[in-house]
Amino acid sequence: MATTHDDDLPQHHAATQNEKLVIAASSLGTVFEWYDFYLYGLLATYISAQFFSGVNETTGFIFALAAFAAGFAVRPFGAVVFGRIGDMVGRKNTFLVTMGIMGLSTFAVGLLPSYASIGVAAPIILLIMRLAQGLALGGEYGGAATYVAEHAPEGKRGLYTSWIQTTATFGLFAALLVVIGFRFALGEETFAAWGWRLPFLISILLLGVSMWIRLQLNESPVFQKMKDEGTTSKAPLTEAFGQWGNLRWVIIALLGAVMGQAVVWYAGQFYALFFLEKTLRVDGATANILIAIALALATPFFVFFGWLSDKIGRKPIILGGCALAAITYFPLFGALTTAANPALAAAQASAPVTIVVDQTQCSFQFDPVGKNKFDGSSCDIAKAYMAKTGISYANVAAPAGAPAVVKVGSASYAAPDPAKLAGAEKKAAIEGFQAQLKGGLAQAGYPAKADRAQINKVAVVAILWALAMLVTMVYGPIAAMLVELFPSRIRYTSMSLPYHIGNGWFGGFLPTTAFAMVAATGDIYYGLWYPVVIAAATVVIGLLFLPETFRRKIED
Repeated sequence: MATTHDDDLPQHHAATQNEKLVIAASSLGTVFEWYDFYLYGLLATYISAQFFSGVNETTGFIFALAAFAAGFAVRPFGAVVFGRIGDMVGRKNTFLVTMGIMGLSTFAVGLLPSYASIGVAAPIILLIMRLAQGLALGGEYGGAATYVAEHAPEGKRGLYTSWIQTTATFGLFAALLVVIGFRFALGEETFAAWGWRLPFLISILLLGVSMWIRLQLNESPVFQKMKDEGTTSKAPLTEAFGQWGNLRWVIIALLGAVMGQAVVWYAGQFYALFFLEKTLRVDGATANILIAIALALATPFFVFFGWLSDKIGRKPIILGGCALAAITYFPLFGALTTAANPALAAAQASAPVTIVVDQTQCSFQFDPVGKNKFDGSSCDIAKAYMAKTGISYANVAAPAGAPAVVKVGSASYAAPDPAKLAGAEKKAAIEGFQAQLKGGLAQAGYPAKADRAQINKVAVVAILWALAMLVTMVYGPIAAMLVELFPSRIRYTSMSLPYHIGNGWFGGFLPTTAFAMVAATGDIYYGLWYPVVIAAATVVIGLLFLPETFRRKIED
């Protein structure tokens, strides 16, 4: 671990032209990599139609989940591979390689023939490209953060590295603007046919510009000094993870900082959008605009909290953000329901929904690609319909073998027992039940979708901004803290792994995990327990074990 020095830090330092270039080049390159990474999510519908449409239903389901998960799952492996190279060969050359891999993989997706042209090879190659993207992203962040921090003067590391923390948001904005621009210019039909490839293809231009800018940079002074003195690590993986003295700090960094940072980030930027669209039934365009406004208003605070961490420390800001998230998520998301879909909030209060059911009859209601029918029992029929509505419900135990009954306020709707029906009779019974329940929900005031005219847009933006502010608290200082926590000879390797386990696994799978929790219980807020518990655990572990690092010198 890096040596602690409590010398007074310089209070005034104007950034030199070279330091500005370092920040700009590192941040621009990372924006580009996030742009590439987000494109897949934004264009997933078009990609699925092109590459998964020809396979059978089960295979398509597997490919869809694998392609989604691949980019997140392999990020820690990219951290290990490129972290090792970065500690042995150098920071600059390593993140040039990661940028090249990311850019070429993205460009290749734009050229990839569809399933109709080359068959099952299409989804397999797409999956390989996603794996390459995830590996590259796993190596990029640690390199950029280390490189900027090792150029930063004492007392400015939080401020300088905080610019890298803005890149994920800017990358998302860039991807959104490019996709919206091409959809508007080409029209939906043309964009669906071939125009969706253009955002991937123009990334080669962005790659060229970013590579040219980064080639103008010199190696980090800290690494160059180690190289000149012959003190670089010959076995960074062994030093970082094979020796308990350093491995314990990797574990503490993950559990006492990054784990909580990751879930707060993904809850505030991604799950909030999912909740607006899928649960509160706000139309996609309105939801995207509202969250874009909130993110734009919050983004400068990444830099503010990075700067503040240079004054008061990294630990109180990061753990403070996690603590506030754990305390406020349930009331904030409840307020979001009232502001975004007031009719839904009113109906939930006046006519709550319960399902009286024998739980032994129920399947696990989790269907991320919408292929399962869930019609094997009366419980499945009732819960499958409620899952599609996005309406919250409570479960009440029924006698063993009793058919499921959905209660909307004081009205009751019995689900048919499919064991006693077959063929057309079964289909008619299910459709009749669904029609009755739909009418009952509408009569109780449950809306099919949010009324755009009734959305309190100012309140929604304010709530989304509050969620995003928590993101800026936990994310703004994290790069500086991770850099300062580890010795320079194994810094790239050591900091990259906890960061990408936290953000790739704990954070990346948050929307899916939270959705599964909601599907299992019927409570639209139940998925929030995932980020709340993890953020709270991070606060406790961080308070007990995480050291303060902001006064450390990082040349050691």
